[in-house]
Amino acid sequence: MRLLNNEQIIEIFERFKKSNPDPKSELKAPNPYCLLVSVVLSAQATDKSVNIATETLYKKVTTPEQMLLLGKDELISYIKSIGLYNAKANHIIELSKKLIEDFNSTIPSTREELMTLPGVGRKTANVVLNVIYNQPTMPVDTHLLRICPKIGLASGSTPEQVEKSLTERIPLVYMNHAHHWLILHGRYTCTARKPHCTQCIINDICLHNE
Repeated sequence: MRLLNNEQIIEIFERFKKSNPDPKSELKAPNPYCLLVSVVLSAQATDKSVNIATETLYKKVTTPEQMLLLGKDELISYIKSIGLYNAKANHIIELSKKLIEDFNSTIPSTREELMTLPGVGRKTANVVLNVIYNQPTMPVDTHLLRICPKIGLASGSTPEQVEKSLTERIPLVYMNHAHHWLILHGRYTCTARKPHCTQCIINDICLHNE
């Protein structure tokens, strides 16, 4: 496959930066614990569906202790509209216990510690590290896995391969915001069914790999 050179990569991210200087996660959460819960809930679900479900939940629960008091059955009543809600409820109850017992109810700041929490894989850990701790991580979701090789930003066919390629090729100065820019690009412009190429701000640089 064809890959962009360093100069082209810089131009892409300069355009993203000019268009959206301070991109944010579209998940709505009042604190780091709630963000972690929302990211766990967002697996194989849209951010919009998670925000709808958690709007009421976070009026009642904002700490791991409150989540345990709420209990699994009551938690399910809030998140039943989200796919895999039973497994996700189990994860959230168990990770809340572990946060209390092992981390004094605070969110760990390393990938290794985060991945000891039930329901937290590498992508979720990377999101938390980037959004909460401003670390230059690269969470690779279905959008990034699809669009980054297509654009020519990264090689690879698995999340781990694409993550490694992106972190090696994207200059560090862009890394704090890079995954937000790319997710938003995949979500609203370079869509899976019908990409909006004529409206794309990087269309002249994109390599359109198939």
